[in-house]
Amino acid sequence: MSEPVIFPLDLPELTADLEGGLLRRTVHPSGLRILTERMPSARSATVGFWVGVGSRDEQADRGDAPGSLGSTHFLEHLLFKGTPTRDAYEIATSFDRIGAENNALTAKEYTCYYAKVRDADLEGAVGVLADMVVSSVIDEAEFENEREVILEELAMASDDLADVANERFFEAVLGAHPLGRPIGGHPETIRAARRDDVMAHYLTQYDPSTLVVTAAGGVDHDRLVEWVIRALEAADSSRWSLDVDRAPARRAQATGDTAEAAKTSGTQVLLTERPSEQINLMIGTEGLRSNDPRRFAFGIMNSVLGGGMSSRLFQEIREKRGLAYTAYSFGASYSDAGVFGMYVGSAPQKASEVIELATAELRKVAASGITPEEHERALGQIAGSSALALEDSDTRMGRLARAELGTGEFFNLDTSLERFFAVTADDIREVAALLAARPQTVVAVGDASRSTLVASE
Repeated sequence: MSEPVIFPLDLPELTADLEGGLLRRTVHPSGLRILTERMPSARSATVGFWVGVGSRDEQADRGDAPGSLGSTHFLEHLLFKGTPTRDAYEIATSFDRIGAENNALTAKEYTCYYAKVRDADLEGAVGVLADMVVSSVIDEAEFENEREVILEELAMASDDLADVANERFFEAVLGAHPLGRPIGGHPETIRAARRDDVMAHYLTQYDPSTLVVTAAGGVDHDRLVEWVIRALEAADSSRWSLDVDRAPARRAQATGDTAEAAKTSGTQVLLTERPSEQINLMIGTEGLRSNDPRRFAFGIMNSVLGGGMSSRLFQEIREKRGLAYTAYSFGASYSDAGVFGMYVGSAPQKASEVIELATAELRKVAASGITPEEHERALGQIAGSSALALEDSDTRMGRLARAELGTGEFFNLDTSLERFFAVTADDIREVAALLAARPQTVVAVGDASRSTLVASE
């Protein structure tokens, strides 16, 4: 069985052959890391500036000092709002005039600013992204404007009851763990945010040791390294001096079966009353960490249980009984915690029946495993969807960054599929049994008063 490509933090240069392409990696003495995957014949490229800080790294209000909850997402917005050399309009037009697809994302363990451009325009995109990440002025007037924008974004999410159920579910399963907090913060924390506190978060968290630049598509590695270093050297900030040696940062990976900080004990049912014709249900528990060797068995189990229209949840709840339009299962894995869940949207009066059906399907897999036909179908689904995803430079760019910021192990398609095809029926049953044995959390958002559910303490 082939081994993944390892990304040592003390190795200045690395080259590896991939699926018809070439992976190259440079670790600069400043701690900056630059990775590329060249895709032959590609005439476009996607480049991302990834910072190893997410919502979990924010500080809660301690009483004697204000917290920074929501600051990471606030920064994602503010870094588009101006630098000493470009105002917000100039940043926007810099991307629009070359037809770029550009955006940013905040996650629980990282933040990314990215652009997909014609290969000939890659140098210009790198210059703008570097300027944004390194030299944002975080103007006071723009700060107040963006506060209102973020509040509207949170209001929009609050109107989507499936989103609300997802946030409540993470909070309930992970308890006081920082990963349980919502990525965007709460309206009250955004209203209370101060420009100086967000700026302090920016100054503390953003520097070369936390920055990873990745690009995939029609990209030349040596040129990209040259462009990135030139852009960072142009920044007027001592924090971004590339003359200072720094140890590159990677989030520590924990070991063990469960997330130590998760607080659930016994089944808990949490209700959020909202006017709605449906009730949005999340049923699940703690999941697997990102480096757990059982994650490949989980991937197959999840595919069979709730990964498509032929899955057990979809067939049992929707196709056979007509109790829901949507039913699926999912997993979310992080460096020291994970979540497993099943989602169903149903009529409030059917909530108890749907929860029992979903839970029963998990228990069946835990007790009896899956059939050979289900096993074969899941492998085909995983292999096909993975290959299709890698046709896109966006996916390949993100794959590089997540490997670098996370485990430090890069699995190409063939290496990953070898792990999936090595999974046995017993492996799948055991991972289902592990999840089925853990304390269960049920989150219901909608017209709970018409259901038969009773909230637990």
